[in-house]
Amino acid sequence: MAPETKTFDVYGNTQSLDEPIIEAVATRLETRGKHPSFQRMLHEYLDFMNIDSVGSVLDLGCGTGFATREIAKRSDFKGHVTGIDISSPLIEQAKKLAGEEGLDDRAEFQVGDSRSLELSDNSFDVVIAHTLISHLPDPDTLVEEMKRLVKPGGYIGIFDGDYASLTFSHPDPKLGKAMDELIIQSIVTQPRILRQLPLLLANAGLDFEKAFSNVVSDVSKADFWASAVESMRKLLPAAKAMTAEEADAWANARNRESEDGTFFASSNYYSYVARKPGAH
Repeated sequence: MAPETKTFDVYGNTQSLDEPIIEAVATRLETRGKHPSFQRMLHEYLDFMNIDSVGSVLDLGCGTGFATREIAKRSDFKGHVTGIDISSPLIEQAKKLAGEEGLDDRAEFQVGDSRSLELSDNSFDVVIAHTLISHLPDPDTLVEEMKRLVKPGGYIGIFDGDYASLTFSHPDPKLGKAMDELIIQSIVTQPRILRQLPLLLANAGLDFEKAFSNVVSDVSKADFWASAVESMRKLLPAAKAMTAEEADAWANARNRESEDGTFFASSNYYSYVARKPGAH
């Protein structure tokens, strides 16, 4: 490890990453999104918001556009989805993937800062931020922008990991804890933000509707977390948390644990649904 070097949130700086790191981020986003656990958590709060019945959806911090595409290809959804991300390379990937899935008529993508957009007030029936808020230094600004953009009576959906709970197996508990903390610093800016979200929603004048709580754990064998382990080979050095050799050694150790049946990894995830006061 390199404790003398300050780490940074790779996912929170996608607009300035080199191509190999962007590719690692994109691979992780797509692999994670396709996993049944992530699919269930996404559609859980989309179903609650009756997403199929609305005409316009805004997906902030869309990355490769996975959630945007999932909404657009729901069999009963007849509306239109706009995905926005600050990273031009990720938006290019989002456009490409949507085109390959034949979703160009239902989904569009734009480059922009989700905290300050040149879009009119009250423009969308639903606004979501799927795995964005934990990567922002000013999450309250995002919540205010979501409130501005959604129509009166419209839903806001915020989903992310409670990454303060993220942990991986390690034979040395003390060193394992230190490694967990280093990883958290490298992939997230606000590891405890979902514990503050009820307050942020109240401060923004939004009406709380529902929260969904989930735990995603792999015990014995790596499954959901397998792609996360592989992504760390590139992300941890990019965040200046470890050298490439150290990151490879950490990932190789976790893979051996999976092969031996001694692997463990877990994190909590939460979805919040709120509503803008006004006509429904």
